[in-house]
Amino acid sequence: MTGSRPLRSGIGITALGAYVPERVVPNAYFEAHLDTTAEWIESRSGIRERRYAAPEQTTSTLGILAVRDLLAHRPDGLTDVDAVICATSSPDAMFPSTAALIAREVGLAGAAALDVSVACSGFVYALSVAYGLVAGGVAQRVLVVGAEVMSRVVDPQDRSTAILFGDGAGAVVVGPVPDGYGFQAFELGADAAGGPSLYLRGVAGELPGGTAMGAFLTQNGREVFKFAVRMLGDCADAAMHRAGLPDSAIDWLIPHQANVRIIEAAVQRLGLPLSRTVVNLDRYGNTSSASVPLALCEGVRDGRVRDGQQLVLAGFGGGLSWGAAAMKWWGGAAGA
Repeated sequence: MTGSRPLRSGIGITALGAYVPERVVPNAYFEAHLDTTAEWIESRSGIRERRYAAPEQTTSTLGILAVRDLLAHRPDGLTDVDAVICATSSPDAMFPSTAALIAREVGLAGAAALDVSVACSGFVYALSVAYGLVAGGVAQRVLVVGAEVMSRVVDPQDRSTAILFGDGAGAVVVGPVPDGYGFQAFELGADAAGGPSLYLRGVAGELPGGTAMGAFLTQNGREVFKFAVRMLGDCADAAMHRAGLPDSAIDWLIPHQANVRIIEAAVQRLGLPLSRTVVNLDRYGNTSSASVPLALCEGVRDGRVRDGQQLVLAGFGGGLSWGAAAMKWWGGAAGA
């Protein structure tokens, strides 16, 4: 994405929350029905376990619970929220939007509500939309949720995808923060030429050009890996460049949690140590649109991410798509 003007200061994240389902699914679970071992999965991806939603839980259920966690830490967190965005690749339905379903259950019925579908880049895209709504005076504050039940859209017999994905949700509120804090730059992009490498069937059942699509998420792991190794670092670097800052100024990289080797390559590209990256994919796997907010919330809650630190939130995924946001963290978002 090119040609964007400098962002207005003082718009950032004012509250955050997260939720993961109770059911823990260790790597050993797959040994009974797939040609794999727990050790092989961990060595190839860095994942040891993931969470699966209960049968009665849906994407909106997980999103609602993430918002309730936000409210538990900041009871006034939804004050003046008049728009809701949900980033998801596994919506409850095409319509009503999952965002509207969440809004109704958290006391925001009547607020503007829409879903953003950009796969694993979705949460960063949703943040950029929320920023634009606030900066343009369309909304006072925006609730942004990243929520997925990826366990329902992968083929349980497909080793290339079943072992990687898990379920979860994260939620933030975007609104006014003290001057000098908040979002500094976004870098967004997509190239459908890479679409056949990672896709999920829609109504039409095929991609333009006649590429047939199966009923489940399909991935060419080799091609996606090559794309991700390059793009995760590049989009983070581009966001920092837009913000007028060197990569060395990054205190924390909050990346999409797909594969630890991809994250290691990205920090090497940025000249950062892995210790300046929040990584939790060993416990949650790839939660698509939920991975960045889950990692952000964890970093804030355990005290690693502190007031005034420089963050880059970065995602990549289906589309193929990419997105990064540079921001100065406002510590007041952590709440009680």
